[in-house]
Amino acid sequence: MKPLQDLYPDDFAHCYGCGRLNAEGLHIKSEWQGGEAVARFRPAAEHIALPGFVYGGLIASLIDCHAMATAAAASMEKAGATPGVDPTPRFVTASLQVDYLRPTPLGPEIELRSRATELGERKVIVEVVLRAGDFECARGRVVAVRMPAAMAQPTPDTSR
Repeated sequence: MKPLQDLYPDDFAHCYGCGRLNAEGLHIKSEWQGGEAVARFRPAAEHIALPGFVYGGLIASLIDCHAMATAAAASMEKAGATPGVDPTPRFVTASLQVDYLRPTPLGPEIELRSRATELGERKVIVEVVLRAGDFECARGRVVAVRMPAAMAQPTPDTSR
């Protein structure tokens, strides 16, 4: 099985956090495993907040992008599709809440685990736990919605 983000349609694979077509992005990769999504990410030196600790904005980005993949996979499974095999539909963030439980150390691999706790036709609520080594460092609650059709339209020229 492939990571969920690798199966986003090309037109929607440019996200800084998880887009495979964004050369400068983070390339977050989430895999569907028995009703939950799992991702691993090793922060680099430039992801520093203070010496020895990860920048909180990175933590929020990891939770956000991982939750979108979780929402997609849970919706796919409910519809009879196979996450990690079939094309992954795009969801976008309606709400992102992150609780920072302890400083996240810079160095250990970060693991994210998430589940959909509410699964509707258009809206999915996802709970995410972020760990570094043996420590739970953050939790997220994310409301994901199916990508609105207006976001699939060409970007208007705003250079005028």
